[in-house]
Amino acid sequence: MSLRCGGVSGILGSRVLGNYLYSQYKTLSSLPDKKKEFLQNGPDLQDFVSGDLSDKNTWAEYKGNLKRQKGERLSLPPWLKTEIPIGKNYNKLKNTLRNLNLHTVCEEARCPNIGECWGGGEYATATATIMLMGDTCTRGCRFCSVKTARKPPPLDSNEPYNTAKAIAEWGLDYVVLTSVDRDDLPDGGAEHFAKTVSHLKERNSNILVECLTPDFGGDMKSVEKVALSGLDVYAHNVETVPELQRKVRDPRANFNQSLQVLKHAKKVQPGIISKTSIMLGLGETDEQVYSTMKALREADVDCLTLGQYMQPTKRHLKLVSTPFHNVPHPTRKKSLLSTSQMSTPKLNQSHIGHV
Repeated sequence: MSLRCGGVSGILGSRVLGNYLYSQYKTLSSLPDKKKEFLQNGPDLQDFVSGDLSDKNTWAEYKGNLKRQKGERLSLPPWLKTEIPIGKNYNKLKNTLRNLNLHTVCEEARCPNIGECWGGGEYATATATIMLMGDTCTRGCRFCSVKTARKPPPLDSNEPYNTAKAIAEWGLDYVVLTSVDRDDLPDGGAEHFAKTVSHLKERNSNILVECLTPDFGGDMKSVEKVALSGLDVYAHNVETVPELQRKVRDPRANFNQSLQVLKHAKKVQPGIISKTSIMLGLGETDEQVYSTMKALREADVDCLTLGQYMQPTKRHLKLVSTPFHNVPHPTRKKSLLSTSQMSTPKLNQSHIGHV
């Protein structure tokens, strides 16, 4: 599974760049001068961090290495480091999860945004990405810190109900469901996803549900089962550019298979939003990123998020470059995606998902 979670820009026909939201139908000449300059020059570091930056923290003044040298481990710049999570919302959410025996990708994948999402941050609403089907994955991607095993424990039949109960207690408007890979199950866990969505919608028909699914081993019947479950957003991550797939992901996963998952979900349920994500900083080139975005557009993917890869432990795939320098230029991004795209250094799929 990915280090990422879920969430969507929430406005169809729009594109998110830094602190600005632009309609895809506006021309550059019709925009105010400040926004026009932003589109032409691209986002600034200030767009990705809260508060004012001192001179010591600006990109130009940063003295650390931005690209890993042979034999070393790359340190993160100060603006990519986060505070230890604390607060009432954080503790309440954590206690609820433990009492109902639920797991989150926020914890299992060591997400750096857990304090902001669980604590509510500046948005006041706490959010979490529920990880269904246990905390043990049948695959071993080199970027992911989730536990792995050939045969994880059996499914908890009460999990769909307990998940809906917990989310009802939190009073959320938007929820993200993801899971570990379960290649040991005949349908990869698709029925478990569908039951959870059904319980959520029964409790609150207005809640927006996003499912960030595995590739189900390329089984399109499983993809179809989830896509037709009543969800609002179908997400599946391609993770990286095609050229780095074998280096980054488990051998059972590949770019074309992931692309087919996204295409089939949209085919059987045209009204849903399809979504994917890629990590940057693993050694990909700008041209490879552009080509990937083009392939995603041709597959009718609605939403793309791009985030900086952060090495979870020394045992995992090493970070090649930082900071977030491989984000495609906004003027080029405009021609590559049909609906929306969001890119910030610490962006995960569910980070500020309710925006």
